[in-house]
Amino acid sequence: MKPFLRQQLARYADRLGELEFLLSRQDIMSDMAQFLVLSREHTDVAAVASRWLRYQQREADLAGAQDMLKDASDDAEMLAMAQEEIDAANAELAQLEAELQRMLLPKDPDDARPAFVEIRAGTGGDESALFAADLARMYLRYCDRKGWKHEVMSESASELGGYKELVLRIEGDNVYGALKFESGGHRVQRVPVTETQGRIHTSAATVAVMAEPDEAEAIKINPSDLRIDTYRASGAGGQHINKTDSAVRITHLPTGIVAECQDGRSQHSNKAQALKVLTARIQEKDRSERAAKESAERKSLVGSGDRSDRIRTYNFPQGRLTDHRINLTLYKLLTIMEGDLDDVVNALQAHEAAEQLAALELNT
Repeated sequence: MKPFLRQQLARYADRLGELEFLLSRQDIMSDMAQFLVLSREHTDVAAVASRWLRYQQREADLAGAQDMLKDASDDAEMLAMAQEEIDAANAELAQLEAELQRMLLPKDPDDARPAFVEIRAGTGGDESALFAADLARMYLRYCDRKGWKHEVMSESASELGGYKELVLRIEGDNVYGALKFESGGHRVQRVPVTETQGRIHTSAATVAVMAEPDEAEAIKINPSDLRIDTYRASGAGGQHINKTDSAVRITHLPTGIVAECQDGRSQHSNKAQALKVLTARIQEKDRSERAAKESAERKSLVGSGDRSDRIRTYNFPQGRLTDHRINLTLYKLLTIMEGDLDDVVNALQAHEAAEQLAALELNT
């Protein structure tokens, strides 16, 4: 284990003692707010400290087994026993080190939040809109695999059955943490259904993933900064939705950011949902601007938030998916398009963890 990791872990052991002392004080026990904050920190610190203690114990076991191996050169049974203990200790130490590295990484508080996924057709006309629909289907199939709930917030369909724009809300375990890497430009290379001569075309769509703001911590929007328009919903939704001006469009005047919702059954519910999307978009704008400023110090995994960046290519003739950010190439495109995204998501999460660990070492 690297020295800087040992230094970090030693601090957790020291902090655990401090927290146990603080939580035993009467003045803190009587202050419920402070007591809860310290209790939550104690839970997190204790988890790291206990794994670090186990690591140290297994290091001692390994050293003992290695000494036994030296002293038992003529005893076959002792040699076998010592070697077995060495192998077991090394295996557990490797596992513990990986766990401890993950536990030391800074946590994005938004990772556990629901997410809004916006998919928009880009260059390529009707084929781009069809590709946007394919991406939406891929994400929805992935949601089903993960047991996540999803709903359509707004949609704008194209003539051939694709989407000019689609906004989804997805809720479940660690949704934003898994999908945040999808933000960016997605390029497809294939023979479009509209192509009569079998030529391969290239088109694109963009995806933006935003964490749903925590209502307690969401940015506060001044009502006077909003323009709210109502209009008659179009598209699917049944007879009732087409008879009333239930669709809502909200414009945030200072930034020009717009959100709309038409899939609810009432103007009130559509307004509430559109306001959530608007807040998420404003919050994501702030997040992207912060990422752009920080990128001079450490390049962010997902870039500065520029949606025009090409992050991934879907090559259908070769059955190949390439993620350009981490040079990942997988020859299982059809299964990925059916929602088997785990290999992609896991690789991106591992890459982010490696970058965070490198930054942690650099700043230590």
